[in-house]
Amino acid sequence: MTRTTGLILILVSLATAPVLGQPRITPAGELPQDIRLQPLKDLNGYFPMTTAADEQQWLKRSNYVRRKILVSLGLWPMPEKTPLNAVIHSRREMDGYSIEKVYFETMPGYYLTGSLYRPLHLDKLSSQIPGILCPHGHWQQGRFYDAPKSTLERQLGDGAEKFPEGGRNPIQARSVHLARLGCTVFSYDMVGYADNTQISFDLAHGFRTQRPHMNSDTSWGFFSPQAESHLQNIMGLQTWNSIRALDFISTLDEVDSDRLAVTGASGGGTQTFMVSAIDPRVKVSMPAVMVSTAMQGGCTCENACLLRVGAGNVDFAAMFAPKPLGLTAANDWTVEMQTKGFPELKQLYTMLGKEDNLHLEAHLNYPHNYNYVCRRAMYAFMNKHLGLGYAEVPPETDYRYQGKEELTVWNDQHPAPKGGDEFEIKLLQHWHDQAQGKLDGLLTKQVKSLQPFKEMVGGGLDIVIGQRLPKATRLDWNQTVKQSNNDCLEIGGTLTNLDSQSANPVLFLYPENWNQKVVIWITEQGKSGLYQQDGTLRSGVQELINQQYCVVGVDLLYQGELLEDGKPWERTRRVESNSREAAAYSFGFNHTLFARRTHDILTTISFVFHHESLPEEISLVALDSTGPLAIAARAQARNVITKLAANTNGFRFAKVTEIHSPDFLPGGAKYFDLPGMLAVAAPGPVWLSGEDQAPAITTKAYKAAKASKQLTIAPDGSMDSVLEFLQQSTP
Repeated sequence: MTRTTGLILILVSLATAPVLGQPRITPAGELPQDIRLQPLKDLNGYFPMTTAADEQQWLKRSNYVRRKILVSLGLWPMPEKTPLNAVIHSRREMDGYSIEKVYFETMPGYYLTGSLYRPLHLDKLSSQIPGILCPHGHWQQGRFYDAPKSTLERQLGDGAEKFPEGGRNPIQARSVHLARLGCTVFSYDMVGYADNTQISFDLAHGFRTQRPHMNSDTSWGFFSPQAESHLQNIMGLQTWNSIRALDFISTLDEVDSDRLAVTGASGGGTQTFMVSAIDPRVKVSMPAVMVSTAMQGGCTCENACLLRVGAGNVDFAAMFAPKPLGLTAANDWTVEMQTKGFPELKQLYTMLGKEDNLHLEAHLNYPHNYNYVCRRAMYAFMNKHLGLGYAEVPPETDYRYQGKEELTVWNDQHPAPKGGDEFEIKLLQHWHDQAQGKLDGLLTKQVKSLQPFKEMVGGGLDIVIGQRLPKATRLDWNQTVKQSNNDCLEIGGTLTNLDSQSANPVLFLYPENWNQKVVIWITEQGKSGLYQQDGTLRSGVQELINQQYCVVGVDLLYQGELLEDGKPWERTRRVESNSREAAAYSFGFNHTLFARRTHDILTTISFVFHHESLPEEISLVALDSTGPLAIAARAQARNVITKLAANTNGFRFAKVTEIHSPDFLPGGAKYFDLPGMLAVAAPGPVWLSGEDQAPAITTKAYKAAKASKQLTIAPDGSMDSVLEFLQQSTP
């Protein structure tokens, strides 16, 4: 591509013979070289860690990734911590430890269940002891798992396990031995496992097809477009349970809240690095056989929309730096961890001066596991960093396996709570109401409330939309068209974002005497929407040209020259490797079409804004169904776009009923929906049609900014009204 500085603004005589018709940027029969036209990325892709050159750069990156986790999991803002109402019962003394049954409410009416392991003779302790959380992975029935005889025999034969009784359940084995070593351990159920069945296993881990009866904009269930639009997912619920498990174990008298640790394998490893990344109370973390640059977790409980777009499990584990982080690798997707992922983590810990806090235990002769060999390494790591006090950690000894009948927390005195569809809807409504209540309280009539509002709502939208204005140095322009037509100079070319590798055909319509003002006009047809069928400019565009404005048109993804067959998309793509109708399998690793089109607008804005001629004013216009795209772009480019004229057509993300709709945007409804995107751009001038009246949150934001006059509602949406708005002087 030919590298130029940007817009070619050399005015030429318009007296030359005009060229009729709409100019084409890309050669006929060819598509722009846009990587987004290739197959979508899936959970089996490659996810290298993004490294940082120095601590300042790392702090910026880690803050962003941590916010990405919180937003993706529906924890931005964090839900209110309602009373746990914890119940501990049925204590039994075993060989060197005790075991008790536990349940408590992580949300009102929703119970987390598990087994509490403690050292014997707590009354004789001279000081408090560490508390350790043990989330399990996808072992059948979790805490109740009992290894098949053939599996146990194989593990005893190859040294993976040592004891015919204790080898039956690795979850119990580590809980027992950690208690014997002097720790209080809470082994708790993942959603749908063992006693935690208010949300069923089949739903949480086996979801395959959408449930029409649970897809409503007033009441909805997990995996529905509405749940995704509000960022409510099983992974978020499990992570919230882990946070509340930390709350619980911290309340126990014998536990030192400054010595809390988490360790789990497989899906429990996912939970380990997730809660460790976002909850500062965790002091030692050891996720087993789950941190890698390869497969990122195959279960619906390990995936969330937005989460792994531009990040992966190694990045998430790195959020724990520089605190003690132990990892294990096996002959599974973590097999290459020693050469892919761990070196980058080591570089980070070295840069932070804590290289000794990082450890990798690789036993590549064993399949996916948390076996005796790996547990032994974990005990040594915990001993070192939790200060257990052993010169050499005592090895595991056998214990009596506990089955379901012995471990279940439910009985006649403690009956199991009800679940089902009605409960699920109620739970998600509570989650939504909690978030909405916190968001509603951010904005007041005071100007000073705008900043925290923009930090929370704007911070959430930043992740939801997924791109800010790209840097000028990361843009490349290849001009292919320069001609006189329709009393203006048409300059066209391909605009490439070197980071996202997008490639958009862009057309600039230049008047003979430019007034230093630019209008970027978005349409359903892309740049061809600036023209009428006879090749002349549409009236509003022609009027702007006559008023000496430069008008810019762009083909967004799957518009115009980015369409192979010319037909607009009615349904978006899904990953080829997974037929399950969970949005996260596609949009946990790829931006949605709505987001990518918004990115294209932002790329165009950046290109215009950073041009050496320094345009005095950049306005954004979208008067058809692309109005929400322009509003989303303005939310991210709020300080660059001078004026926005958009038609909402009454659109709301909460009303999108199909996860493969071009308008589907995970998180789109969470932060006051489309009106929230308008609100974060206050006090920038806005002309809005498609609404009977200004949306409440938008009005509130403009009032707080003392800029109510900058918000124009035009129900009729006339072109004359738009042109009058654009030509008004800027305050």
